[in-house]
Amino acid sequence: MLKARLFDFSLFFASIAVAFGSGALPIEKKILFTALFIYWFFSLLYNHLRITAQSGTVKFDYGINYSLSFGIFAGPLGLFIFEAVFRFMVYFSRKKSKTADNDEFFDTFYNIGAHALIYSAAFFLYGLLHPFFDRFPFGFWVLIFLLAVATMMISYTFLSTAFYIMGEIKTVRQAIRFFKESNNILDLGKTAFTNGLLLLFLQEQKWEMMISLFILNYLVSRSFHSKSQSIQHKIERDKFEQMAYTDFLTGVANRALMDLKMSELNQSGERLGIAVIDIDDFKSINDSYNHAVGDRVIQHFAETLKAYLSKDDYIFRSGGEEFTLFLRNKSVDETIDLVERIRLGIEQSAAVVDYQSRSHSVSVTASFGLYFFKVNEQITMDKGYIYADQLLLQSKDLGKNKLTFIEETAIQIG
Repeated sequence: MLKARLFDFSLFFASIAVAFGSGALPIEKKILFTALFIYWFFSLLYNHLRITAQSGTVKFDYGINYSLSFGIFAGPLGLFIFEAVFRFMVYFSRKKSKTADNDEFFDTFYNIGAHALIYSAAFFLYGLLHPFFDRFPFGFWVLIFLLAVATMMISYTFLSTAFYIMGEIKTVRQAIRFFKESNNILDLGKTAFTNGLLLLFLQEQKWEMMISLFILNYLVSRSFHSKSQSIQHKIERDKFEQMAYTDFLTGVANRALMDLKMSELNQSGERLGIAVIDIDDFKSINDSYNHAVGDRVIQHFAETLKAYLSKDDYIFRSGGEEFTLFLRNKSVDETIDLVERIRLGIEQSAAVVDYQSRSHSVSVTASFGLYFFKVNEQITMDKGYIYADQLLLQSKDLGKNKLTFIEETAIQIG
């Protein structure tokens, strides 16, 4: 952490040296303070739209930065003043709202130093290259885009160095991956175009046009930010819903989703089979090994069941070692044949488990109850499940590792 702080302050003091060593301001003070106030106001306004990303344990903010145009216009000294005022205002506002991180104060020095150095470099490059690019059509825009690329590269060099010092990045490959994940060509183009327009308005002191551009950018950014938050909230809701309907051990649907699907299928009027399946003598596995082995057997059991099902079928973990299948879009003979193949597949398959530092193969059998019917008001999904569960008990009573099934009224033993 000490090395990271030294790096932060080295950037900060280097930016002071560049700012005060670059000579006088290239513009009048009155013009500087007008531009400074406009940039400061809109930068603070935009600040809550910035996106927070994380690499390991380190958080950082990113978004469209307008320091490129301000740095070229105001020079290193004017840029340093802007960055210092803006960054400390952000720090104090976060401190007041109690949203500041523990290292926010020290990170402020990094933000001032890094941004002042990056866009001071853009100032010098612009002065050096502008006479050359000015000879060509659209040369100004090509130069601004190249400066946007150059400042982006310097920015991620600083960030990668900081993360390397803190141990968040350990290899060149990780640094390259971080760079690729953090960049977007559309954002780069938007940054170049916006800063190019702002620079033109600054140079001609068209304050109304500059303010209009800031407002337009804010409205567009606010709209995209609101939409992205809505999408993020939907993703989170879907994730929580998935968690609520998923059995954590096996990854298949749980009893809650089974109840929901039963309610939905009650309206379908379709013919289907409900199979209730229970692992035979499961308690002996826990007694002979341990619960971790028992869990692995259940996972293997669920994987075996899923391997036989089509996309229209449903599988649920309806109890501890009990599973329920909804078998759809099949004739009664096809359904019986499928369940019988599942029974034989379970009998012939073995779960590979680790127990007492050794690998073991654990085989199980299962008993099945299958009820095939047409869903209607008299025989609902709930009743179908109860009938299938009763047929499962008959399979247990008849010696286990059996399938007992019924189609409407005739009971058969398989």
